[in-house]
Amino acid sequence: MTQSLVIAVDGPAASGKGTIAARLAREYGLPHLDTGLLYRAVGMKVLADGHDLADEAAAVAAAQSLVPTGLSDDERLTTGEAGEAASRVAGYPGVRAALLDLQQAFARQPGGAVLDGRDIGTVITPDAPAKLFVTATPEVRASRRWKQLTARGFDIAYEAMLTDIRIRDERDAGRGAAPMVQAEDAVLLDTTDLSIEAAFDAARRIVEAARAKHGL
Repeated sequence: MTQSLVIAVDGPAASGKGTIAARLAREYGLPHLDTGLLYRAVGMKVLADGHDLADEAAAVAAAQSLVPTGLSDDERLTTGEAGEAASRVAGYPGVRAALLDLQQAFARQPGGAVLDGRDIGTVITPDAPAKLFVTATPEVRASRRWKQLTARGFDIAYEAMLTDIRIRDERDAGRGAAPMVQAEDAVLLDTTDLSIEAAFDAARRIVEAARAKHGL
């Protein structure tokens, strides 16, 4: 059977991985899944149901009942609160297990798919032919997220955003369940000094090299 073009894009918050993944999906005509939205939706459901994010059982129940449709249209999932909630619940093994099949099924679509998150290349699709690990300095990532949120009317200080980014990095990299690490066969793409267009061009060249290597 011919191998599908599955593109795994991992990296920390505000590194540009979501934008790059979406552009790659359009470039290659593939479906795209921002897996971070799944965890954001779980975290926000826990809060909406009146539970504490420290309640692992509530988080697992929310993940098991998640309906993954329309998430990209829910503006609540783009807030800093949702990002913090996602980082908290993503550390629970039961939550990750509940969402594992959903993500892997998405990746198995005919022709391939593009998925971005924290553990795509290491856990969700370890056999993906194209893997990228997108990163940037904490300061640049905090600035990007701060500009994005303040432009939408949110009142948040840059210093608070930087602190949040660093805390989430430490939590995501240090969690016991599927920590955020660069897969051994992933290509590192540092977007610190790159424009959106330059970052996408670099990502596209990484994918093209992977296609040539795997005959896709």
